[in-house]
Amino acid sequence: NMDTTMIILAVIIIIILAIVLYLISGYNGLVNARNRVKNSYSQIDVQLKRRNDLIPNLVETVKGYAGHENVTKARSGLMNAGSVKEVSEANNALTGALTSLFAIAENYPELKADQNFKELQSELTETEDKISYSRQFYNDAVLMYNNKCEQFPSNIIAGMFNFKEADFFEIASGEREAPKVQF
Repeated sequence: NMDTTMIILAVIIIIILAIVLYLISGYNGLVNARNRVKNSYSQIDVQLKRRNDLIPNLVETVKGYAGHENVTKARSGLMNAGSVKEVSEANNALTGALTSLFAIAENYPELKADQNFKELQSELTETEDKISYSRQFYNDAVLMYNNKCEQFPSNIIAGMFNFKEADFFEIASGEREAPKVQF
């Protein structure tokens, strides 16, 4: 009788310990995934700051040519953006303004030949590539984190501890379309 009670008590304790260990493990997994999202977003932020630091030099180089005002305005929008969605939209606007500026520069041979302009264009292109890679890494981290927040049974832990889904870093809708090639 006493042995049966001890066995039942031991089984109950083992079940409670298993549940507690599962909750701890699930919680730590969600924290780890959320921190991976934050870290990968900071990598995007580093590249955006690098690009923002290059733009005043570019604007100074192209002053007097058409298009630099749009770059300045778009840069200001990015610097004032707060959420991932706002930063994503402002980044898309700045990328579009830079693309337009480089297209306009094709009409000015003396600007295209300017060594400072060439170097800035090269650095900005390299930075755009790094932003693209960082964005991909961030979106992969968001996908893993959001899956943990949505999939059973970790969604129960996510709900209990108020883990919210993260936003993806979106590209501009125009970038999704296939480019038109004409001959």
